[in-house]
Amino acid sequence: MRNRLALTVLLAALSAATLAAEPKRPFVIVNEAVGVPVFPHDFPDRPYDVLGEIKAGVRKASMFSAEPSQAKIYKELWERAEKLGADAVINARYGEPHMTLTSDGKTNATGTAIRFRAAK
Repeated sequence: MRNRLALTVLLAALSAATLAAEPKRPFVIVNEAVGVPVFPHDFPDRPYDVLGEIKAGVRKASMFSAEPSQAKIYKELWERAEKLGADAVINARYGEPHMTLTSDGKTNATGTAIRFRAAK
């Protein structure tokens, strides 16, 4: 019983230290239309660093499924950008769905992952 309590306290302390060590993002920005920070435009009024280009392919579940929505496509781009430590994705673009041998429809999307610079 004591070992469990000690382990629980240790894990709680480590979790708190990890959360405190995470860097605060200088800007919190969300595209209200899709619920994630992915935008089809640039931010000329805020300084940022480019982390890299990201690409995603969103597939339909079956040939009878609806085409992927903009929200689903942007969410996929955001998941990839978030792994790079991005604050947002800008210049998001996606094309028309196309058929392949292995899928009933796939939409390719690209964007630029960015991290905002701290305000001076």
